[in-house]
Amino acid sequence: MANNVIITCAVTGSIHTPSMSPHLPVTADEIAEAAIGAAHAGAAIVHLHARDPVTGEPDQSIETFAPILKTIREGCDAIINITTGGAATMTIEERAAPAVTFKPEVASLNMGSMNFGLYPMLKRFKEFKHNWEKPYLAGSDERIFKNTFADIEHILTTCAENGTRFEVECYDIGHLYTLKHFADREVVKPPFFIQSVFGILGGIGAHAEDVAHMKRTADRLFGDDYVWSVLGAGRNQMTVASLSAAMGGNVRVGLEDNLWIGPGELAKTNAEQVNKVKGIIEGFGLQIATPDDAREILHLKGADKVSI
Repeated sequence: MANNVIITCAVTGSIHTPSMSPHLPVTADEIAEAAIGAAHAGAAIVHLHARDPVTGEPDQSIETFAPILKTIREGCDAIINITTGGAATMTIEERAAPAVTFKPEVASLNMGSMNFGLYPMLKRFKEFKHNWEKPYLAGSDERIFKNTFADIEHILTTCAENGTRFEVECYDIGHLYTLKHFADREVVKPPFFIQSVFGILGGIGAHAEDVAHMKRTADRLFGDDYVWSVLGAGRNQMTVASLSAAMGGNVRVGLEDNLWIGPGELAKTNAEQVNKVKGIIEGFGLQIATPDDAREILHLKGADKVSI
């Protein structure tokens, strides 16, 4: 399956506000519909955050996630990936709760504390639908997204008996070394699913040299014991995905990471971005991994062993 590229679609996220795009799914039905659409377009994995359906605020409650997960399971065979990132304003227990409860095949896991600068968005967006949105963006110039060694170990050990594999999100080179630290201690076991993140203010940039540096470092630290994927934030999305595909990696797209489908044009659906990156991948002569392909590549436990 060397030529099968896994597409992950991050359907809706905690870092973008509903006002920035009318197409960002917010309610349970909207998020589930968007995930199913992305899966039918070719995404093997759907990465999920949940939101309060009234205010649009990030929501890690079990009650908010449950209907989303149920509908997705009924509508497609995609691998469900539940966030443990949530939002920087949540406790680690709140962030971990959905993954602990639903025991998904995959859950995301951030590999380090970092500055997560969203405040430049205030220059591009002046009107906001909800009162919490502008302060949330403005406050990011002094807010640290906390992921201490203790936080990371809490999530790894809390989910240890679930058979959940982690999409390990690495925003900088040091995050790869943090993963190596936990791997050396056998707190987490290979194969590692490393999602390298490029273009977030506070993390590594999105230059081709940055992408290559991430890949070289991961190769040196983990050899054949990992599967590599990338996401480029905002306008970097398709460029970084193209670099990954050319280097034998996998890709992540979706409205969590990028609200646009082209210059000045908002993406109307997640499926649009999946279709666009699928064209890029197939242009390299590569094939799109099915959910079952991805389960084999990532050594996942299978959809029959989740609590959804």
